Amino acid sequence: MEVVKVTGIIVNESNYSETSKLLKIITKEYGLISVMAKGAKTLKSKLRSVTTKLTYAEFQIYYKENKISTLVCADIIDPLINIKSDLLKISYASFILELTEQVMKQCNEKAIFDLLANTILKIENNYDPLVITNILELKYLSYLGVKPELDSCSVCGNTNVLTISTNKGGFVCKNCHTNEKIVNPKTIKILRMLYYVDISKITKVDISDNIKEEIDNFINEYYDRYTGLYLKSKKFLKSIKNSYI
Repeated sequence: MEVVKVTGIIVNESNYSETSKLLKIITKEYGLISVMAKGAKTLKSKLRSVTTKLTYAEFQIYYKENKISTLVCADIIDPLINIKSDLLKISYASFILELTEQVMKQCNEKAIFDLLANTILKIENNYDPLVITNILELKYLSYLGVKPELDSCSVCGNTNVLTISTNKGGFVCKNCHTNEKIVNPKTIKILRMLYYVDISKITKVDISDNIKEEIDNFINEYYDRYTGLYLKSKKFLKSIKNSYI
């Protein structure tokens, strides 16, 4: 069996036996794959330090399509020290990993790897984790098949937008507005910008707290209404965020 090299991020790890681990790795080449790390739990194993969640590395594996592959070795691409030494950042990263795994179970697209990697690296490089995470959440909605309407009114198509609504699926104009809360006009503009921006090309994030809150609230409510995803890491992240307020 041929050994292949894949670039990936471990999104989940579980015990397989007394000495081994079963890894879920999102890879650039094959999407989400399962990989056995034999003996990785033993103290002397060379695989022990490279088989934990949030490991970003080049993995050498015996690849089996649609089956469990076997890990040979791994070379770290980025140790992600800033994330792993900061409770808030690692909470965001844990949420991102769980969300990505769930998204890929519904849509195993290789392009998702680049979105995940670029998001993790931006947080590692001290960009606002809330804004960066919100961008990823918005982009994932397309892969989940429930993209909000962020170009015009979701009801009539009018481009003169007044506010946003989870119930109506996105932007709402004055004529279609009923009892929806009116958000800051900048929130509408920035929300659309975040959906279309290339994460890898972001060089500056400067958004006021009230606008960040309006955007985050919309995304949270939209996910709850349309995706059916309920993640344990999201509840933990919320509790950590509240402790920083």
